[in-house]
Amino acid sequence: MNWLFIHQNFPGQFVHAARHLAATGHRVVFVTQPTASRLAGVEKFEYAPVAPPPGHPYLAAVNTSVANGVAVAELCDRLKRQGFVPDLVVGHNGWGEILHVKEVWPQVPLLGYFEFFYRAAGTDVDFDPEFPPEPDLPPRLRIRNAVNLLGLDAADCGQTPTRWQRDQYPERFWNRLSIIHEGIDTSSLAPDPSARLWLADARALSRDDEVITYSARNLEPYRGFHVFMRALPRVLQRRPRAHVLILGGNDVSYGRRPAQAQNWRQAMLAELAGQLDLSRVHFLGQLPFHQYLTVLQISSVHVYLTYPFVLSWGLLEAMAAGCLVVSSRTPPVEEVMRDGETGLLVDFFDIAGLAERICEALAGDRHDMLRRAARDFIVNTYDLKTICLPEYLRLLHRLTSSRLPSRRVETADAG
Repeated sequence: MNWLFIHQNFPGQFVHAARHLAATGHRVVFVTQPTASRLAGVEKFEYAPVAPPPGHPYLAAVNTSVANGVAVAELCDRLKRQGFVPDLVVGHNGWGEILHVKEVWPQVPLLGYFEFFYRAAGTDVDFDPEFPPEPDLPPRLRIRNAVNLLGLDAADCGQTPTRWQRDQYPERFWNRLSIIHEGIDTSSLAPDPSARLWLADARALSRDDEVITYSARNLEPYRGFHVFMRALPRVLQRRPRAHVLILGGNDVSYGRRPAQAQNWRQAMLAELAGQLDLSRVHFLGQLPFHQYLTVLQISSVHVYLTYPFVLSWGLLEAMAAGCLVVSSRTPPVEEVMRDGETGLLVDFFDIAGLAERICEALAGDRHDMLRRAARDFIVNTYDLKTICLPEYLRLLHRLTSSRLPSRRVETADAG
């Protein structure tokens, strides 16, 4: 069969499905923006959208999405003229890339990936009082959601990874959105008591040491980096043997940049100047997977904080690796973690409470049952090979069972 995936940041959330389909003999074509990444057996075609002309500021994201959608459609049309006809198109809707695919292949089913519907109240943008929203935020978000709504109209059905993310979309669309997570490879993300990590100063850390870990794609408030850093002086004072390993880049994935510093790492180090023993706080940047896994495997306590926003794979990966996780009591986290059962929860803004929970976790081995329960939960609910990928493949094959006379498919298990 012929499969077409579309995602501007190859391979994105489609990595497991694309790799599996290519490995099992299918032809897999991937449309993306320029990147050096590769997947064995996957044909990659790149597009570069033309920058849209300036317009009303509210339309900036919409204009970019329209440019992406047009560029993808033009590339798809070239593939069509070369004789390629997919049995199914799967694409991320967030950047407008799937908006015009049905105009190229009207009878080919289109599955859209719907990650987040923006709301002016009750989710991320009004959550943190330290960063209040701009007065014109509601109309800006309403216009930004135009791409979400256009994508829901363009696609035959959709998929989203968690129930909380599904529930942010208007209820009238829920029956068209399957809840299927991308999955966690729990065979590779697993505990290893013998794991050791060597730092740049030749120091080796293992499970015998007190190791506090924190990981995010980028160090920023959306993932609670500011709250975590403010808790560290208390923790380091109470736990003189503890070392802190901080993983993440210095860019901004979500939200705003700091006003008085180049990045949030610099901003927080300036705020906490003189309060941290920096010989025990190690910024490791973005690590290759095997080193990232080692960090999780030697962790005594792993901290994951998030606004009410898209749930990171990192939380599930930490649980799969057998980490004792201290996390924020926010709705995306509460979907996958129970306080005192699979981890420890704390109010996002409770700096003293976060420090107390970290120290509690470091106090002994009595939380080993939480580690085991966390891993068991991920294995039984989010395992890539036995649960998530098979469920996702069933959805793909259900959509390819016949060409669609209409443009609407209600999911059989929309949750």
